[in-house]
Amino acid sequence: MDKAFCTPLDITQIEHNFAEINPAMSAAEAMQEANRCLYCYDAPCMHACPTHIDVPGFIKKIASGNVIGSARVIFDANPIGASCARVCPVEVLCEGACVEKTLIKKPIEIGRLQRYATDHAMAVDKQIFEKGEANGKSVGIVGSGPAGLSCAAYLARLGYDVTVYERREQPGGLDTYGMAEYKMPQSVSLSEVDHIARLGVEFRLNTEIVAGSAETLGPVNHVGVELLREWHDAIFLAVGLGETNRLNIPGEDLEGVIDALAFIEQIKTRDWKSVPLGRNVAVIGAGNTAVDAVTQAKRLGAENVMMIYRRTEADAPAYEYEIELAKKDGVEFHWQTKLIKIGGEISVLALLCSKPDGTEFAIECDMVIKAIGQQKMASFFTDITGVDVDEKGRVVVNGQMQTSDPAIFAGGDCANGGAEAVDASQMGKHAAEGIHHALTGESVQFAGSSVKPVEKTAVHHH
Repeated sequence: MDKAFCTPLDITQIEHNFAEINPAMSAAEAMQEANRCLYCYDAPCMHACPTHIDVPGFIKKIASGNVIGSARVIFDANPIGASCARVCPVEVLCEGACVEKTLIKKPIEIGRLQRYATDHAMAVDKQIFEKGEANGKSVGIVGSGPAGLSCAAYLARLGYDVTVYERREQPGGLDTYGMAEYKMPQSVSLSEVDHIARLGVEFRLNTEIVAGSAETLGPVNHVGVELLREWHDAIFLAVGLGETNRLNIPGEDLEGVIDALAFIEQIKTRDWKSVPLGRNVAVIGAGNTAVDAVTQAKRLGAENVMMIYRRTEADAPAYEYEIELAKKDGVEFHWQTKLIKIGGEISVLALLCSKPDGTEFAIECDMVIKAIGQQKMASFFTDITGVDVDEKGRVVVNGQMQTSDPAIFAGGDCANGGAEAVDASQMGKHAAEGIHHALTGESVQFAGSSVKPVEKTAVHHH
């Protein structure tokens, strides 16, 4: 890489910049915070959580000193509760609904309390749930992100033999590869996977599901979908989303243009000096992934970092608190700025942009990070698994997460088009219930399954 693509900061400074935004609570802090909770009956925070964790219940257990019991309440409703404690947008979910906010303008720190309990359980290596008595049935799960892990955990508790197929080297999906490092290090996601593996769930990594009925072994193993049908009584698809969308403008393939998720993935290695970094970095887009990209580029030591978005700040899909974080980090914003082309011969030199009035202007930069959303994996479903997708490329599922093929279920981003990890976890839970009902005729409901969710309101900035 060219010298311009190297962080100018020393490792100590970078480690400081990437310290966790919401640090762990001490036992005294957790106790004090837990005692602030009003333990509301029919609590709004519980309704606002997509997995409907019994928030007053787990906080009350912290207050009484039963931290393992608290973790049990959390993991019962959300098998990836440790990850969600760090990456959930609690400001617009549980903490946003907290009644304490209306009384003293400061909600209970539910996310950090959840982290306190789940971290404790994982630190003492407490296996909270066990694999259920074997029922002789088997389920194959494609994808090991939040939806796949959640479904696997619940099915294992019901006694199923569960195999998770993951095309990447490490399990965990976006929780492992795609979360900003200052929110959650990779180790948390991997220890959560380990927790689920100990329920007897088998993980087959570097394994991609393809059409047909053959199995070929290599650096990446290929398993035909027909084999999955032979091996398993049901299949759950939790494959997430595909490649980053293209900008479809001239210069997109120049050296120095990178996808936001690829950029974040390189940061996750914590091999700071190997991460490509320009002096002047332009991030295209204004969603939460774009914020993760701009803030991390800034924290790595880029001199100027700009967020470029074709609409207004009020239209930005990122949560308001995420935009505020980028502002605090000194990111420069170019609202209502449309990209015309990326200039340069071999590598990026500038962006040619225009304003709504037609004025054209150039922005100097030597690195462009694309954060404009991901494509749907429609062809995987139509060509390989043969299940129906809607006009937006999302898998069509019923209330039990069943697809147009009765033996195949689906959930997470591939079914909802892209949402939070906690939403995917809840879909995995519903899929486990749906699979169990389809295979045995029995109805089962896990914690937080039947709670009526609060109506989500759109989050606007102004």
